[in-house]
Amino acid sequence: MLWTALILGLAGSFHCIGMCGPIAFVLPVDKSSKFKLSFQTFLYHIGRLLSYSIIGILFGLIGKGLYLAGFQQRLSILVGVLMIALILTPVSLFNKYNFTKPLYKIIGKIKQQLGLYLTKKSNKSIFLIGFFNGFLPCGLVYMALIGSISTGNVLNGGLYMFLFGLGTIPLMTAAILLGNFINLTVRKKIQKAIPVFVVIIGILFILRGLGLGIPYISPSDAKLQISNNPAECITVENE
Repeated sequence: MLWTALILGLAGSFHCIGMCGPIAFVLPVDKSSKFKLSFQTFLYHIGRLLSYSIIGILFGLIGKGLYLAGFQQRLSILVGVLMIALILTPVSLFNKYNFTKPLYKIIGKIKQQLGLYLTKKSNKSIFLIGFFNGFLPCGLVYMALIGSISTGNVLNGGLYMFLFGLGTIPLMTAAILLGNFINLTVRKKIQKAIPVFVVIIGILFILRGLGLGIPYISPSDAKLQISNNPAECITVENE
């Protein structure tokens, strides 16, 4: 299911333009040289991918704990249901309970660092802008993190988030090079379609957990179980 991370990143990158676009628009890249522009854009993306991967590893560790606790077979179902539930939950409910309030101080410090580095024109600053950018709160990132839990593996959790970040690169690169190039009306229409993609991915996770024996989509229950045979574990991991 790692490929769902790439799809989520590609489909959700229009949301990224709205959330992280303002940072990309004012990124202090050196446009006097194509090489410098390309290299600094690369550094910005590497910074984002690194922070995404770090968070993915942490959530992959949670998934591994659930996997070893005996939830391996139905973990995908729980993840899929959670994804769909979060999409269908009214935004007003989230605003009412304000789940991210405990993180406000940390987020505030991240924004301070971003503001500081946005005033500096250096390769180090560009990299750190991307790195701190990856830690900013974002609903789409939360969805990807839920997906990373389903991998039930620390490294795969990091890889899931890396692939998610990889999917956002094309449009974010365009934002750096071209600025606010997408019409607001078009952007709103596309953003309305993003929840549909998330629900589809949620359904795919549910199908995977059901073990219906459908190749690549819903492998049989036996292939979702933990085996004590190392050779079998390798086979299952490669499914």
